[in-house]
Amino acid sequence: MFDRGSWLSLIPFVAVCFLAAGVGALATNSSVKTWYPQLQRPQWTPPDWLFGPVWIALYLMMAISAWLVWRGSDSGAPRFALTLFGVQLVLNALWSVLFFGLRKIGPAFAEILLLWMILIATAVAFLPLSLLAAWLLIPYIAWVGFASYLNFRIWQMN
Repeated sequence: MFDRGSWLSLIPFVAVCFLAAGVGALATNSSVKTWYPQLQRPQWTPPDWLFGPVWIALYLMMAISAWLVWRGSDSGAPRFALTLFGVQLVLNALWSVLFFGLRKIGPAFAEILLLWMILIATAVAFLPLSLLAAWLLIPYIAWVGFASYLNFRIWQMN
């Protein structure tokens, strides 16, 4: 469909990542203005307006990262790494469903820890295939680590 060397081949990766973002947004919309503001949250919780721009940047970096791995090999070598990437993308969307959609803060915390571990495994799997792809996941790993701690504190406080 797309030549691996063409920038156009990045489009499906961006689309898939933002599809996951859309699932998360649908789950979030119902609670972000009603339920979430009523929760006790740590003082260091980022302002609500910051989450959108951060996630847009992270989803773009995720898409580029997966695309670099896919583009870098004609063999089946990236299959496992890209499977891990797909798993973490599903877990990413699922967290929003658990936390915001179902309002299950404790299970969302357990799930985000799994997401964080799979995400680290994804970066490790990307490393031998594309150093840049692995590095592009570092901000995402850091953000999910921060979000995990935030989720934990909100769970404790509520």
